[in-house]
Amino acid sequence: MIEAGSRLDSLARAATVHLLPAGVDGPVQWGSGFFVAPGLVVTAAHVLRPYLAKRQGLQFAVRGDGFHDGIPVAARLESWLVRDPARESVPADQDLALVRLLDPDVEHECLWLVDRAVEYTGPLRVYGYRPDESASGRRVVPWSVDAEINVVDGASGLRFKPDADFPSGVSGGPLIDADTGAVVGVVKSRRTQRDGGAAVSSLALREFGSRYRKLVEDHDRWHGSMPCSADTGDNWVDLQSTELGPVPQWTPADRRKALDLLARVPAPSDAHAVRKLALVARSGSRWPGGDPAVCSWRDGHGLLYEGRLPLSPLTFLRYLALVGAYASVRGADTTPLDAWVKERLRAHPDRSMHALVTDARLPDELRPARDEPARVTVPYPAPGDGSTVVTVVLDPVIGAVPTRFFWQIWVDDGTGEPLLAAADGSAEGLPSHELAQVLGVPLARVFRSGDREGRPAPLEVALPVEEFDTEVHRWRFATVAALDDHQYLGAQRQVVLRDLARRLEPGNEVWTARWRGLRDATALTAHRAPEHGRTPQAARYAKLPATHVPVLCRPAGRGLGRQTMTAILEGGHPVVLWHIDGHTGRGCDEACEELHQRATDLIGRVGSVAELPDSVRVVREEISSHRADRRWAEPLALLYDDPDRPVPGGDLDVVDAPQ
Repeated sequence: MIEAGSRLDSLARAATVHLLPAGVDGPVQWGSGFFVAPGLVVTAAHVLRPYLAKRQGLQFAVRGDGFHDGIPVAARLESWLVRDPARESVPADQDLALVRLLDPDVEHECLWLVDRAVEYTGPLRVYGYRPDESASGRRVVPWSVDAEINVVDGASGLRFKPDADFPSGVSGGPLIDADTGAVVGVVKSRRTQRDGGAAVSSLALREFGSRYRKLVEDHDRWHGSMPCSADTGDNWVDLQSTELGPVPQWTPADRRKALDLLARVPAPSDAHAVRKLALVARSGSRWPGGDPAVCSWRDGHGLLYEGRLPLSPLTFLRYLALVGAYASVRGADTTPLDAWVKERLRAHPDRSMHALVTDARLPDELRPARDEPARVTVPYPAPGDGSTVVTVVLDPVIGAVPTRFFWQIWVDDGTGEPLLAAADGSAEGLPSHELAQVLGVPLARVFRSGDREGRPAPLEVALPVEEFDTEVHRWRFATVAALDDHQYLGAQRQVVLRDLARRLEPGNEVWTARWRGLRDATALTAHRAPEHGRTPQAARYAKLPATHVPVLCRPAGRGLGRQTMTAILEGGHPVVLWHIDGHTGRGCDEACEELHQRATDLIGRVGSVAELPDSVRVVREEISSHRADRRWAEPLALLYDDPDRPVPGGDLDVVDAPQ
């Protein structure tokens, strides 16, 4: 059990927070939540729904007595599972939300998230914040209680025994398994009709898909760094061994190291690979119950239990060895994982059983197919060549914070002037996080009309430079997808960005001259930007040879990247590659070096600039096919700004496309 006042209890309290409106440092609270990864809070979606249903980009605050000296920190909703925000009652399988701190450098404690794939029942400790209307004045105070889950209620729902009262404000707080110290659920509702109240299983987090995978990778890396509390010097996983029950042979420290290493291996191709390797590791003995949703290698680790107890360390080491084999045959460097498996195996006393690990072999069905014949690159359509190009124009609403856009969809069929196919009819525009969902229906319609067999219509998106890091190439029709989802646009078709500001300067001679030189070239050269030790200047970029393509290892919309991109555009460059998720500081690391080297190779292989958009698309498609050696390109965005094809909509005379 987690005893009140224990060291583990103190860490749990430090990681538990409450949510409140921005600019308020008082007794107001919306509900509770808890940190599970750097900068990321999990809470119940119904806690936020009344305030964010119509304004999901609204800024609010996160506060905790054991976090940031009790000072509220600005935050925004990153994602939630809610499918109908207008609906007042949120079903259990949709009642989770992820909240992101706006300051990524704020330090905090993180709880440990369970990896076992079961709907939990049994004793636990529950945390949260509640209002305290004492005589000294109303305030918000930490709260916790021992409780027990005794009912699994449908999809992701859990029910408490009616032994404990849950005050208002604690919804969104964590449920921590009393025996393992792992988060197994989230408080949903207080007791009604003596039913004990309700909770959401932590397994519902897997419904976030790619975001869940990123969450657990960040979680496992954070715990893998063995952080210690600034106040006490305690570490969460170490206390799981000293303050909770007997320590199993596969110890909490083993689990921490294994999951940290798995978080650094490229993601699995699909759920089947995870389940198959877990089944092989278990020597064909299936886990209890059906097949749970699995999204990551961590989830496969969670299939290696009987009840709450982990199986033999050999089972886990065999699984790790199989994952290493799976990743290495796909081009990944698994040296740290392989080395630790060997090191941990040496500590196992029964050497006669070591062959279970050393002789583990990847099933033939999970070996990659033989290399396919070299693909033929499809050149980007030239204006007037009879090929269709679809352009989305995103005009920012002046003065809107956060940014909102008025949108238009234009179709250029290569035979005349572009036609307006659809446009935003609202008075307030759309926030960026709703663009993919709202544009999906009209884009699907124009793609069905404009696509040709083997030649999907390219998609251009015109944005202001400060919005160049919008995840356009990750869009799919329902939401933003990971690059291992074959439905995302950047794998389906050529997706490029345009500079919206250039819509107003079609006669820009510097831009046009540089484009003509680039268009006619038969060999291109990558140019690292910004250059080490140089302040970005438009005059210098204007003097580069026309065949040079700038490559940035940082976002283009903020910091030094914004300054560099502005100078590049002013220097007339029509084609640029950049890393939308990269670092913003001036220093570079090994990942930057890899990106620049790989981009240099990619650009050097194309026979003309018109081949570059499809070359990037092919890499994105190969990421979707789980080529680990291609994941360096996952965050790449491409500016392809042809002055001979002006961004449409720059004047008031628009032509409606036929329906």
